[in-house]
Amino acid sequence: MFSKVLSAAVYGVQSKVVQVETDITNGLPSFSMVGYLSTQVKEAQERVRTALKNSGIQLQPKKITVNLSPADLHKSGTGFDLPIAIAIAASYGLVDRERLEDTFIIGELSLNGKINGVPGILPMAAKARSIQCSRCIVPWQNQKEARAIEGIEVIGAETLEQVLTYLQTGEIPKIEENIQEEAENPKEKPDFYEVHGQDGAKRAALVAAAGFHNLLMIGPPGAGKSMIASRIPGILPSMTEEEAIELSAIYSVIGKLPPNGSLIKERPFRAPHHTITAKALCGGGTIPGPGEISLAHCGVLFLDELPEFHRETLEVLRQPLENGSMQIHRCGYTYDFPAQFMLVGAMNPCPCGFYPDLSRCHCSYTAVRRYQEKISMPLLDRMDMMIEVSALSYPQWNQKTQEMSSTQMRKKVERVREIQKERRKGQSFLFNSRMGNQELEEYCALGTQEKKLMKKAFDELKMSARGYTKILKVARTVADLEEKEQIQTEHLQEALCYRIGNGIYR
Repeated sequence: MFSKVLSAAVYGVQSKVVQVETDITNGLPSFSMVGYLSTQVKEAQERVRTALKNSGIQLQPKKITVNLSPADLHKSGTGFDLPIAIAIAASYGLVDRERLEDTFIIGELSLNGKINGVPGILPMAAKARSIQCSRCIVPWQNQKEARAIEGIEVIGAETLEQVLTYLQTGEIPKIEENIQEEAENPKEKPDFYEVHGQDGAKRAALVAAAGFHNLLMIGPPGAGKSMIASRIPGILPSMTEEEAIELSAIYSVIGKLPPNGSLIKERPFRAPHHTITAKALCGGGTIPGPGEISLAHCGVLFLDELPEFHRETLEVLRQPLENGSMQIHRCGYTYDFPAQFMLVGAMNPCPCGFYPDLSRCHCSYTAVRRYQEKISMPLLDRMDMMIEVSALSYPQWNQKTQEMSSTQMRKKVERVREIQKERRKGQSFLFNSRMGNQELEEYCALGTQEKKLMKKAFDELKMSARGYTKILKVARTVADLEEKEQIQTEHLQEALCYRIGNGIYR
């Protein structure tokens, strides 16, 4: 008898429907599986056979054929165990086949029939909803994660026997919740009021956060670059529900969601060490997985000591910085990982760190140039803002002034986000840094005086077209902070300062 169960496989952070088909006929007893399967999936036949036996179902000796369709997609992982077991049970007439028609099933089986959790439930549940399934049966450990997707009934099950009972009678499994949710003890977050002085750097951080602009800070050791970078996530605007689902899907496929299965609603801050490889930074592997740039999606990727990273590692950032995604090609497939992150970099101006203070720096000009040339000009051109963070004198560090807190700065950033939303009413939201050519023409129109200033700057600074548009985008953000509808000369002047006063001596 033929039976079919709907399940899914994850490719990148997207999910594709997989139909688990079984056919049981008389003949020489055998259990064969086809459909371009990995070793993990092929091993399912032993787990399924034993789990069914230990759940009270003794399979009659027949010829069992299992096909995972479509056959041209490579299937991996252990999430097909449960749908295979249910499809076999349906072929033996042990469950209500009609109930299976709009039921999505995912889960790994232990030999004793217990259902184990699997990664990637969030995108799989989203796929189930998109094909209009009524319900989704998932491991009980993953049920809260799946319930983040609205519009589909989620049934969590602890054992294979519970699933079989539900499909026979419609009785929803009653599971005693034994996951103890940790009491929320919010960690104290780093705050900008702890940063003494550095008003220029804090202003630049505010502008960068308001428009989601890439920022490079250059200065001597101990000037406060890392301190400022670690506080930027605290002033970024709150995540939308759509952003939270996108980010949580990335963490779901690597099994790194919070223990309670809730969505991630805080913008991430990722700070990989400079010894990281290109694959770990951007994603990859035999079965491609997300890298640090995808784990920083909707948040901040902080690269400290930028020239210490391998040049080839930094160069792979070019595509995601432009496109907001990372594409990896493996075995004829393209895996697409979201990577709309805000890049914050920090570096010393020379090997010893103190150039151009010649009283402390003893590096030759050649050494300084060689050190800075570790970062290519095409990568530098993709930085929206570049600033110097100078060392503070003792009076500057010790002055008793009321520093602006992260809460105050975040209010300004949230206001700018509202302005950006209002400007694009009826369209999808875009940070200023993500504006395309059409938006630039519409929202960054310049007056006569402003055009003269930009023409002069373009010629004298030998700007690239990319550099020119980045100045316009930053100026748009500065104008939004001042709540001005039109970009004015002073806004352009501030944006220009973030491109030319950067301590890069080339």
